[in-house]
Amino acid sequence: MNVIKTEFPGLLIIEPRVFNDDRGYFYESYNAVRYKEAGVNADFVQDNEAYSTYGVVRGLHYQLGEYAQAKLVRVIHGKVFDVVVDMRAGSPTYGKWTGVELSGDNKRQFYVPRGFAHGYSVLSETAIFSYKCDNFYNKESEGGVNLNDKSLMIDWQVPTEKQIISEKDLILPEFSKAINSFKFNG
Repeated sequence: MNVIKTEFPGLLIIEPRVFNDDRGYFYESYNAVRYKEAGVNADFVQDNEAYSTYGVVRGLHYQLGEYAQAKLVRVIHGKVFDVVVDMRAGSPTYGKWTGVELSGDNKRQFYVPRGFAHGYSVLSETAIFSYKCDNFYNKESEGGVNLNDKSLMIDWQVPTEKQIISEKDLILPEFSKAINSFKFNG
């Protein structure tokens, strides 16, 4: 597999080795030993999957305190623009965002360590989004940043008039007002 380090400490793009032949393809989507060697230092305990249609924008979400989560995200079918915002006080990339296109075709994965707000927009007609978490979800520990925060200026790659956003996500606070207890340990 090919591991691409980003400018964000700990944030990795992973391109698995895919074996194609006339029957289709095969690849190892996760191997604890290989991923730890690559810098994915998480013991995953929960897998989640979401189906969405074009224009859906989800995020920017995170879990606080003892329920913070690292995630390994990928797209099984379709195409999304996956986005993270560094919430770790003291990080050289604190308050900055980055994004990567994940698709069923490119099979890329995004390793998102604890301390990042996470979201994505659906760029294809439909998409199946899958991710592993290293901690269990806890409703009382939900945190989030408004995905339309003007200070972040995220380009979701979907025209504003075509975006489908939940009411819950529309009322999340701006980055500067979001509850945040993350510290950078770099």
